Amino acid sequence: MPTPPDSVLDLPRPSWWTDDVALLREMTERFSTAEIMPNYARYEEQGKVDRALWTKAGEAGLLCAQIPEAYGGAGGSHAHDAAIAEALGNTGADGFGLPLHNAIAAPYILHCGTEEQKRRWLPRMATGELIGAIAMTEPCAGSDLQGVRTTARRDGNHYVISGSKTFITNGQHANLIIVVAKTDPSAGAKGTSLMIVETDEAEGFERGRNLDKIGVHANDTSELFFNDVRVPTANLLGLEEGRGFYQLMGQLPQERLLIANQAMAMIERALAATIDYVKERTVFGRPVLDHQNTQFKLAELKSEATMMKVFVNHCVGEHLAGRLTPTLASMAKYLSTDLQFKIADECLQLHGGYGYMNEYPIARMFRDSRVQRIYGGTNEIMKVLIARSL
Repeated sequence: MPTPPDSVLDLPRPSWWTDDVALLREMTERFSTAEIMPNYARYEEQGKVDRALWTKAGEAGLLCAQIPEAYGGAGGSHAHDAAIAEALGNTGADGFGLPLHNAIAAPYILHCGTEEQKRRWLPRMATGELIGAIAMTEPCAGSDLQGVRTTARRDGNHYVISGSKTFITNGQHANLIIVVAKTDPSAGAKGTSLMIVETDEAEGFERGRNLDKIGVHANDTSELFFNDVRVPTANLLGLEEGRGFYQLMGQLPQERLLIANQAMAMIERALAATIDYVKERTVFGRPVLDHQNTQFKLAELKSEATMMKVFVNHCVGEHLAGRLTPTLASMAKYLSTDLQFKIADECLQLHGGYGYMNEYPIARMFRDSRVQRIYGGTNEIMKVLIARSL
């Protein structure tokens, strides 16, 4: 088994952590260290990464890791995208929306699209020519996707899309957007379809504000408006209208697992940064780590993080084997993100006043961790889904 990267958690890598996964993790860390983090403060200030960064990521082979080579991807699996997400999180590049492009947007086309659609869009997503986003949430519809009001009305050989979306990750840069819309508003969930909008050629498409968020400032999160946007009927994802809700349900477990992968990356980074800090900072003439309260608190956090890492790794293995259930994915998302926020909070406390200063990494981790419990379905919704399995 490949030598695991340095980690505050003393765990061997699982069986799915193969040589090529390890190499991709190392390559992504080098890319992030060289290309992302030197400019990260500027990205946070401007509210988005530079568009050129997406092209560089494509040239480095970091886009569409789990897309088959026949469609321009690397031919990997979710293990490879988990490694990329972990590497970005480990280096602090939490605001780069690459994991959503890789492990959420592109797989919808791979798993739900026609052969023509895969060949039309996936190679351009792999190079970074197209940046992906998925537009689910609306001002009046969040976790309840059946409440979506955006419509896609058939008009000859086109659909006319009308409605608005909000909280859309990659919203300022994305030029390939998967839009959740009602093709039959009277049919409830069975009237939902997914539409692909290439924004560069979409008259009536409008980007709204790049939203002012508590954290994850380097990620462009936007309002989107579809003012009678016409797209060819060939842009209906798949072959049939009314399959959108089932397509969403099929892909959401991987999205929630990805969020758990990201949560674990920040958990490990927060613990490592805090252990380094308490070893160097002195209180009452001795390092903060020498005080029993600090030792007990960090022992507790490391124990919880280790157990969570084992569980998340297990879920990745189940997903690769085709056995990841929506219930298990919901557990991974809810438990890992709750723990992520708890650890960010406790680690900030161990930094004392310095933890509240933005110059210390733990301050940004505290801010950025909060949204993880909301997107991908709130943790309250995760509990509702888990309860259905009782």
